[in-house]
Amino acid sequence: MSPTGAVPDELVVLHNVAGALGTWQPKSERLYDNQGVPVWLEHPQHGHKVDVIALPLAELDGVDIHPHDPWSDGVQLAFGAGGFVSIIGFPFGLAGGGAMGIWVQGAIATEPVIDFNDLPCFLIDSRTRPGQSGSPVIIYNAGGAVPMQDGGTTVFGGPVERFLGVYSGRINEQSDLGFVWKAEAVKAIVESGHRGPMPVIGPA
Repeated sequence: MSPTGAVPDELVVLHNVAGALGTWQPKSERLYDNQGVPVWLEHPQHGHKVDVIALPLAELDGVDIHPHDPWSDGVQLAFGAGGFVSIIGFPFGLAGGGAMGIWVQGAIATEPVIDFNDLPCFLIDSRTRPGQSGSPVIIYNAGGAVPMQDGGTTVFGGPVERFLGVYSGRINEQSDLGFVWKAEAVKAIVESGHRGPMPVIGPA
């Protein structure tokens, strides 16, 4: 995707400093091992057709991790086509103060229980922009009487959320429809994903 044809060999993660939430420290992570083989993991069945990877983090000294946990059932908030979600990322590289993400709202555009195009994803309708790929997609509710997945309602005294998946971009530049790769796809990659392919290098 680089306009110069460059192939990136590392990325930088901004972590919370251990014991100092809201203070950040950059850590570099290698994308290839010493033999030039990618270290990231792709989906065990669909490979690169699932536009999400898992990268084992090696540089974690002195930082605290505050992750979304796709293995946790969490609060089973109701969600379906027409419901609203939040996409938390960095449109155009902007942050919401420090290294905090910017919250953008969208609506679920396809039935999330059905795989779109036979892939583990669904579509949302949201005005997302470059820099938001990789954003977690969640349902967030400030509390009170909240609809649940089983059809009932539960009263919460404070905010609750549910992790639905990872946003990866729009279906094309003319549309506001974008892909959300389901939490179960993230789990499958981490649990049984395979190493990514070698990069294709064009002529100099």
